[in-house]
Amino acid sequence: MMDFHNYVDALHLALEKTEVTDNQSKSIETEDGLVHWLNMTKKIQISNQTLYFVGNGASAMMASHMAADASKNGNFRSQAFNDVALMTAVSNDIAYEECFAVPLNRFANKGDGLVTISSSGNSANIIYAIETARDIEMGVITLSGMDPNNKSRTMGDINFYIPAHTYGIVEVNHQALLHCWLDRFMEISS
Repeated sequence: MMDFHNYVDALHLALEKTEVTDNQSKSIETEDGLVHWLNMTKKIQISNQTLYFVGNGASAMMASHMAADASKNGNFRSQAFNDVALMTAVSNDIAYEECFAVPLNRFANKGDGLVTISSSGNSANIIYAIETARDIEMGVITLSGMDPNNKSRTMGDINFYIPAHTYGIVEVNHQALLHCWLDRFMEISS
């Protein structure tokens, strides 16, 4: 059993070893990936576009949290598609795999952005959301973990992969990356 200090060390090690790739699956420095994400966000803010966040389970709560903080503190338009009525209606009437893609088709515009948060990187509804964003010509940032060959890891303009195999380590590090991005954005936008 891992004690507290070993757990904190595992969190730190996974975050330190974050792997970032571009849309050609070429490895890039973590800092360069963050700068790309910051630049994309600034462009969205300046052009009054929207940054959408999607995830399942704990990642859905992160998506909601970051959309709220981005609108309130980052001063740009953002939204998460995790309204229970919308998700269950689309899931029931169309398909669960479409629960993010359908709203993106209804609300998103060319030049908007999508941030996907998925521990496995293989959830069908996340993959469909990315494909929909690509069809709309949106920028895409992916956050994933677990399997290094997960699907979403090759689909974004910038892909952040946490090399860990437990949900706790992956999810905590996704939250750290999200806060790092937004805190830095607020610094450069003030």
